[in-house]
Amino acid sequence: MVAALGHIGAAGLANIRLWPEPVLPLLEALPDAAIDRVFVLFPDPWPKLRHRKRRLVQRPVLDLLARLLVDGGELRIATDDPDYRRWILAETLDHGGFEWSARRPADWRERPPDWPPTRYERKARVAGREPVFLRFLRRAG
Repeated sequence: MVAALGHIGAAGLANIRLWPEPVLPLLEALPDAAIDRVFVLFPDPWPKLRHRKRRLVQRPVLDLLARLLVDGGELRIATDDPDYRRWILAETLDHGGFEWSARRPADWRERPPDWPPTRYERKARVAGREPVFLRFLRRAG
């Protein structure tokens, strides 16, 4: 939060608001089709089987994001955990409200220029883990 405030101040931006609390209550209060693009960057993979119920990417959150995204809006998810990558793809494709936009391997292996780099991505690469950058489009209706 402090780093974000520093970057915002240094850039002289006045149109950014930070929310220091859990985001789900804020998202639940937004109207339908209020968002063009959502980034979920390196969420906790909760690798233990008994903890998987805590993973962010699952049906109730996908229902919420599908309601909030405009038709054709983007859900972008990055992870460096191979198991969570499989989970994300299975949950999101099974949901039905999203279409995976990848057409070739580079579409998920390379971070697009308009996708912000993070310290988690840097840490993953230093540790020898290759992140993936998954883009899903909100289906109409």
